[in-house]
Amino acid sequence: MKYAAKKIGLMLLTMVIVSFLAFLAFQVIPGDPAVKLLGTEATPERIAALRAEMGLDRPFLERYVQWVLGALRGDFGTSYSYKMPVSSMLAGKLPVTGLLTGMSFVLILAFSIPLGIFTARHAGGRLDRAMTAVNQALMAIPAFVTGILLTYVFGLVLRWFVPGNYVSPGDNFGGSLWYFLFPAVSIALPRVAMTVKMLRSSILSELQKDYVRTSHSRGNSDRSTLYRHVLRNAMGPVVSFLAMTVADIVAGSVVIEQVFSLPGLGRMLLTSIANRDYPVVQAVVVIVAFWVVLVNLLADLINQRLDPRLRLT
Repeated sequence: MKYAAKKIGLMLLTMVIVSFLAFLAFQVIPGDPAVKLLGTEATPERIAALRAEMGLDRPFLERYVQWVLGALRGDFGTSYSYKMPVSSMLAGKLPVTGLLTGMSFVLILAFSIPLGIFTARHAGGRLDRAMTAVNQALMAIPAFVTGILLTYVFGLVLRWFVPGNYVSPGDNFGGSLWYFLFPAVSIALPRVAMTVKMLRSSILSELQKDYVRTSHSRGNSDRSTLYRHVLRNAMGPVVSFLAMTVADIVAGSVVIEQVFSLPGLGRMLLTSIANRDYPVVQAVVVIVAFWVVLVNLLADLINQRLDPRLRLT
């Protein structure tokens, strides 16, 4: 309980720091949103009036505290560009990025863990060497390149889906899952390769330890020792690595959403940065940060269950 409370406290502190830095960053970078919105009609009087309307004339800390209090209620302010609540804009984008991230993560788990165990059990063999070569190639290819190749092969050549023809889950859930499969594969492939390599190394490291020899001396088979003892200990570093992978998935989705024309947080973030729509950008940054620290918190709690030594901290 003490360990969990400490981690939750650290998570809350992290969110405070991230929210402050996100809010501060857009106050110090060059450019005035009021000038951007007014364009050629910008005059000192109109700029001053618009800044007052947007609340930009108030002190920084006052605006930050007001923004945080609103965010805690789900109110992230009003978009400068679209003149609508940011929360309403997020409501339409979050399911897209959430579904893409979830599918990518499921694919990573479904393939990397069995393949990591397989390559560790056959370390040094032909299949292991072949898979190591494939892993190196997959890790070297950026996700957006994989996305373009998948679009060309399965979209333009085989016509398994129509590139750019996004299918909403609300309109056709099955068709939406099929469309999301290809960007999810683009994101998952390099992460599967990295996770397989991590799990293989972790298992091989555990196999060299004394408790493995002790298990064998008691008559346990290699398979029994692997699944009952080694895998449990080897998964600790992998769980932490998978938690970091979530942040990588979210970052990768920004580009992949562009490739596959998905109306998710990534596309909205890029558009809002270009338009200096700071309320939208701040909201996306904080939501993504919360997503990442929450997953890391869950990974720490899982590791505590896997490793009894953490329960003493």
